[in-house]
This record gives sequence, structure tokens and C-alpha cells, in this order.
Amino acid sequence: MYKHDLVYLTEDASHDAAIEHINEEAFGPGRFTRAAARIREQGPHDLSLSFICADDGETIASVRMTPVLAGTVKGHLLGPLAVRPSHKNIGIGRELVRIAVEAARRKGSEAVILVGDPPYYGPLGFEKVAYNALAFPGPVDPGRVLVVPIAEGVHERLKGIIAWRG
Repeated sequence: MYKHDLVYLTEDASHDAAIEHINEEAFGPGRFTRAAARIREQGPHDLSLSFICADDGETIASVRMTPVLAGTVKGHLLGPLAVRPSHKNIGIGRELVRIAVEAARRKGSEAVILVGDPPYYGPLGFEKVAYNALAFPGPVDPGRVLVVPIAEGVHERLKGIIAWRG
């Protein structure tokens, strides 16, 4: 059995090529057409809240956080989250999400929002956002819009447009 030497680090520019490769491998060319990608195109992600996992020095997973205004909530959009196939199903993605959400909490984010699979993200603290409460810049399945509310009254204020905030 292979022993993994996993290290979780804050993303920096030296990880860009490996992250692009991991996301291409995980999501293919269709990743650029998704509604969440339209938000990410509006401005840069927050490097201080974006993380990678390395195994014996090789970047094998990443998660990024993009600052957003969702209705009146100053939060972060989580994603993409991707893990190399060689390292799937051993908890790396869940740990990256945990690290990113906790970092957002410490930085004062009001919420962490994503478009994802409720059975995967629910046990990580994500809750469904009210149906069609947020208007994305493209089609999105409203049943997959999830949030970790950090501040008071987040669910009530998640109404309207979601967009990048600088």
C-alpha cells in the first residue's frame, strides 16, 4: 500500500500550472461554461483563502475561494475543488473544504457559497439556499446552490444577484 505524504498549503503563483492541469483533468473544457466560472471570470480569487494539497512535493488537489456579493451577503464562492484521480476518495477534498471554510470564517466572510452536490457537501456544513434566491450569470440548478452561513441572518439576505466583489 502506498503511503501518502500529504501537506496542505496556501496557494501561490507557483501552483498555477498544476492547478490548471488538475481542473482540466477533473472538469474538462466544459468547466468554462458553468455559471460559477462566469463569476470567477469577473475578478481574481483570494489567494489567502485558496489552498492546495501536495503529496511528496507534487500538487495533487486544490480549492479556490472567490470574493462575492450574494444579495447583501459579503461572502466567498468556493470552487473549483478538484483532486487528481490517483488521490480520490481518501478525504483530501473534504479536508481542503474544511480548511477553506475555516480560513474564510477567520477572515470575516459572512458565508461560503458553492454550486455542488448536496450529499457530498451537506456533511461538511453546507445547507441549501432558498430555491432561485440567487441569480447567477448563467444557468444553474437551484437545488445545487449551497451555503455555509457564518454571519447572522445569511439565509434571509441571500436574495438577488451573485457577482464578484473586489
